[in-house]
Amino acid sequence: MQLFYNSEINEDTSTFSFSKEESKHIVKVLRKQEGDTLYITNGKGYLFEVEIIISSIKKCSAKITSKTFKKNKTYKLHLAVAPTKMNDRYEWFLEKATEIGIDSITPIICDHSERKIVKLERFEKIVQSAMKQSLQYYLPKVNDAISYKTFMTREFKGQKYIAHCEPSQKTPLKLVLKSQEAVTILIGPEGDFSVKEIEMALEHDFIPVTLGNTRLRTETAAIAACHSVAFINDSNEI
Repeated sequence: MQLFYNSEINEDTSTFSFSKEESKHIVKVLRKQEGDTLYITNGKGYLFEVEIIISSIKKCSAKITSKTFKKNKTYKLHLAVAPTKMNDRYEWFLEKATEIGIDSITPIICDHSERKIVKLERFEKIVQSAMKQSLQYYLPKVNDAISYKTFMTREFKGQKYIAHCEPSQKTPLKLVLKSQEAVTILIGPEGDFSVKEIEMALEHDFIPVTLGNTRLRTETAAIAACHSVAFINDSNEI
């Protein structure tokens, strides 16, 4: 099944048209014609089965023939990850985290961050593509990049962890994670969090954790954290 994405479709929609880019892809690449079936999600839990009624490369139109609402997973995962120096590494993290299962991502600008500007539109497209490829029906939210200090002024529900490399007492993440709860995890830049940032996190009740015995790149650490949360929750659902 090939999945398409359209955020404007809802449970009351009956007919709609694809964008010019998608219309061309549907007709010229997929060779779809009137009467053929396509599948679309709005990224909010709905899967729509649609029938093409106008097969045009400029404006392909369809009518909804059935809809199904899919329940979201029972936990919420928010990763706050510092942008990497090489942008493609952060994009790789976004893609894989979406495939594994994540709800929201916040790029945080830290004391040791080498990249302070991110292309949010590009990130959103990568997340959308990964959602469609992995046949998921909930689109993760990519938040605006903000400073670490500003991030710390916000309130977060559930469990709160900070993964860092400083030689201080830390607990393996897999030993403290609780299933079926909201989780927020902080992952620092290539130069790690500063001592001041770690202290600030502890003051805001973040628990220091380790992700293993080796020193991980930012994007690898973020994926390791994402998988740990998914694994703990999946294991408890079996």
